[in-house]
Amino acid sequence: MLGVMNNAIQIVEVAPRDGLQADPADLSTNQKVELIRRLIAVGHTRIEATSFVNPKAVPKLADAEALMDAVPRPDGVSYSALALNQRGVNRAIEAGVDEVVGVVVASETFSQANQRASIAESIDRWRTISETAQSVGLKTAVTVSAVWGCPYEGRVDANKVLDIVDELAETEPDELALADTIGTAVPNKVAALFEAVAQRAPATILRGHFHNTRNTALANITAALNVGVRTFDSSLGGVGGCPFAPKATGNVATEDVVYLTHEMGFNSGLELQELINASSWLETQLGHPVPSLVAKAGGFPQPR
Repeated sequence: MLGVMNNAIQIVEVAPRDGLQADPADLSTNQKVELIRRLIAVGHTRIEATSFVNPKAVPKLADAEALMDAVPRPDGVSYSALALNQRGVNRAIEAGVDEVVGVVVASETFSQANQRASIAESIDRWRTISETAQSVGLKTAVTVSAVWGCPYEGRVDANKVLDIVDELAETEPDELALADTIGTAVPNKVAALFEAVAQRAPATILRGHFHNTRNTALANITAALNVGVRTFDSSLGGVGGCPFAPKATGNVATEDVVYLTHEMGFNSGLELQELINASSWLETQLGHPVPSLVAKAGGFPQPR
């Protein structure tokens, strides 16, 4: 078991970044700001707002500076952003983010496709990003992606993931996430890897990032909860996915996660019906249905 077992969980809302970067719709900066405003209104305190990567690589997030200049700044709300190199972290700091997020991919082929760098190069880049962010007092979080499966190399050896974790733990991130980037994980493997990572990085908060590509995300979240993970990424409506992984759509929907965890007795601090309302609004902005099931079915039926 990881850490202290309790019923408080934290959800990091990733729709503005990981959701929109792969969606066919192109939302304006004003629409993104309104999305973030609505996310705050339902109770979100941690929002992955954007990405400071090359706009040519992810053109949908080319407005990163304009977005951060326009987002509301209420007390208690923290904005994170992705940075993959020194230029990215410098831009993120200048734009006023609260947390810098990095990514190291657990397979060489996917790492080249995703970041145009080897695993070793990505770890070195993260060291620089982390040092720069920490030097100005920002929180840091690093994600090890494709830890249960790679679209190019197949199954990923858990020992390889643990070796990566050993190196990342040396940078003392505030949080380390394990990502099922292409949605291949199953519950027993999720539990086993989180427990192994906790032994390698006992001082680091662990977070789960699950895609629902093969309809296993909620089962995997349950498995992670059962071994003590209390922080998870999710995307309003279930929008998005990794644009560099073939067929890897399927971020797990925030409202689906909230329904599951609340019915299990956990408390996320989020209002389910307001999430459903926000998801319906997002559908109208995107111009297409969102994958979430709870958005369609609603919460637990009330007596008539």
